[in-house]
Amino acid sequence: MYFHHIPSAIQLLFPRYVWHKSRKEKVVYLTFDDGPVPGVTDFVLDELALRDMKATFFMVGENIHKHPALARKVKSHGHQIGNHTYNHLNGFNFTTGEYLNNFLKCQAALDEVLDIRSNLFRAPYGRIRRKQGTGILRTHQIFMWDVIPGDFNMTRTPEYCLAKAKQHVKSGSIVLFHDQGKTEGTLRKMLPDYLDHLRECGYQTGTL
Repeated sequence: MYFHHIPSAIQLLFPRYVWHKSRKEKVVYLTFDDGPVPGVTDFVLDELALRDMKATFFMVGENIHKHPALARKVKSHGHQIGNHTYNHLNGFNFTTGEYLNNFLKCQAALDEVLDIRSNLFRAPYGRIRRKQGTGILRTHQIFMWDVIPGDFNMTRTPEYCLAKAKQHVKSGSIVLFHDQGKTEGTLRKMLPDYLDHLRECGYQTGTL
């Protein structure tokens, strides 16, 4: 089970994590997790470029090493890049040491392949133990989200995901999409309409 809009009560339980940005400016923060993956990441980049929009990509270190040219393409388009662990780990299933080592391995990939020292992190599945988070917060900001369309949910149609994304977005929202094989079909059908919707509503897009 997941919420398309994260309730304030949940956000308050983890005040050191960033769930949304300032509500005072009409800016939306698009984020894409799990890439880079050929085909789907290219599609996202093209759609963003068509509208001169920027986003933040939380990359899996293993995918950075598999597709270094594509990772560099994301960087060259002026988007922001963050750490999403090396092997897309569910923090609930690993010790603090194992998780932090995997986090550092992804950080090394960002440095080696992209020559960036990003201080942005997002936990895969949003699942991270408190001690794991404490370790990462020593050097990084941990970003969650307040809007999740559900592009990964194969029981939902693209139209449903699009409707939820439109319904819950507001100034300062961090919107979570995924640029990976499982979500490609849904993204191709909904993302262009969603980006057009943001522009029609007067939203700008920003990076975290």
